[in-house]
Amino acid sequence: MRILVTGASGLLGVNLAMAAAREHEVTGQVNAMPLQGASFSQITGDLLADGAVERMLDEARPDWVIHCAALADVDACEKQPDAAREVNALLPGRIASACVNRARLVYISTDAVFDGIRGGYTEEDTPNPLSIYARTKLDGESAVLKADPSAIVARINIFGWSIFGKRSLAEWFFYNLQAGLPVKGFTDVFITTQLTTDLAGILLEMLSAGLSGLYHVAGADCGSKYDFARQIARRLGADEQLVTPVSVDDFGLKAARSKNLCLNTNKLFRVIHSPLPRLSTGLDRFFDQYAQGYPHLLRKMVDNSVENLNPYAQGGSSGN
Repeated sequence: MRILVTGASGLLGVNLAMAAAREHEVTGQVNAMPLQGASFSQITGDLLADGAVERMLDEARPDWVIHCAALADVDACEKQPDAAREVNALLPGRIASACVNRARLVYISTDAVFDGIRGGYTEEDTPNPLSIYARTKLDGESAVLKADPSAIVARINIFGWSIFGKRSLAEWFFYNLQAGLPVKGFTDVFITTQLTTDLAGILLEMLSAGLSGLYHVAGADCGSKYDFARQIARRLGADEQLVTPVSVDDFGLKAARSKNLCLNTNKLFRVIHSPLPRLSTGLDRFFDQYAQGYPHLLRKMVDNSVENLNPYAQGGSSGN
């Protein structure tokens, strides 16, 4: 199959494109800077430019399109609501319209469309987004399914390695704990997260099965971000006391965060008949990828001179 991945320099996009390229002909869309040494071909361009979506489809001629590109910085969306709406709500609808009768589409959404009051959300539960990011992603869902009811909308939560080493909560925990530095983990924010490369395989399976509509495509385990950090510390052999338990209410974040975002994945399980990956399995693979030099490979795509693998060696930001 010919697969087009938008946002191919992002956390999910690059991992998805790399994984899919093992068996498919993959083209990745990147905004400005081509990735060096990538295992997939690339199209460079701004998706918001007039005619850009149609030109991209004409060039790549995909059978499947997986739309990963988004304005995903939750706090940045609060500061730039118009940009968030353009990228997260309007653009997906345009892409869906362009894909009708041309290519199968997967739109990547988020667990954050829910208010997090109770967790265990199914696809039938009514969303109640608390932030501009979440609201615009939910609007993107509606725009996609209105334009192309045959599309897949996948609500996700992910971790993994990124090309800049700073786009995943797991990376932030890993590199700081590896250096013996303290980190803070939310005890009251719960997620069903999974490794990017595990998600890539599931999305390809869903496309192969001809699925359509809304699905929760999440991990099998619900846990707090604090527990997530402690599991990483344990695998590193680091002192678990380096992980300080904190409440999200006390952290001073600009955008409101939902507390319990654990997703029910029974609908997906009933149609693919494959158990969704456990968090322990995903973390095992995350550490295996590190041991095999995968993060270094990704980093070299944007900087051939990279030597120090730890992007937080000179200080970093909070991964919460």
